[in-house]
Amino acid sequence: MVSPLTRILSDIHFADKSSRVAQLEQLRPLFDGADALLLNGDTLDTRPSPDEPHTAAVRAAVLAFFGAAGRPVTFLTGNHDPNVSPHHSADLAGGRVWVTHGDVLFDNIVPWSSEAPILRTRVIAALARLPEGTAPTLEERLAVFRQVAASIPQRHQVEKNLWKYLATLAGDTVWPPPRVFTILRAWREAPLRAAALARRHRPQARYVLIGHTHRPGITRTADGIVVVNTGAFCRPFGSLAVDVTAARLRVRPIEFRRGSFHLGGTRADYPLA
Repeated sequence: MVSPLTRILSDIHFADKSSRVAQLEQLRPLFDGADALLLNGDTLDTRPSPDEPHTAAVRAAVLAFFGAAGRPVTFLTGNHDPNVSPHHSADLAGGRVWVTHGDVLFDNIVPWSSEAPILRTRVIAALARLPEGTAPTLEERLAVFRQVAASIPQRHQVEKNLWKYLATLAGDTVWPPPRVFTILRAWREAPLRAAALARRHRPQARYVLIGHTHRPGITRTADGIVVVNTGAFCRPFGSLAVDVTAARLRVRPIEFRRGSFHLGGTRADYPLA
């Protein structure tokens, strides 16, 4: 009997001008061959918005589209969609695979953001309000990060004018120029932080799947933990899909062909049994 296949995607960022997904229908070829889908955060933006009807319409469109996928779809939360679901992480293949968005790796959630100092202050304050005497559990930490993320309103994500959008995006992420070094450091540190978090809270996991930093890649740590960052459906780097069964984990690039997104050949293949 063939074991069910769960396909993991992340960081679709639907309705953000940076996303390459103009229509949700472009994602449908990615459903082929999957028994279930797991969306690992930042599928859309559900945070407070100056245009709440637009945010509500996007949410309704996303839920309707994936609700008609013909297979189970699980939404994990990210820092942009902190209230899209009650699920903040997932354990697959008997705990050998752990999936979470990845913002929990950084105490300021988005180190390269202009809002990083505010985020760090709020995270520290919220963690301090937890019961004293024990370190926060992973579930408590994830819940705190979701509460803090939900307190930050959308900015460039809802800007309709392209030039204003680009200017606000630059101000939020890459200006002033030294902030680029913060991005590079986050890219370098994210896999190591993910592996360390798994050792502490998911010791059975040998594979950790994250997104968040928009930099796709595969990293094997010195002790053999494999961290896969699935990237984003945003320029310039692209994204990866991960297929998980009871026996194997397979990483495949996502390619844009004939107006839709399709799976490419195998990037990596690991036995789980």
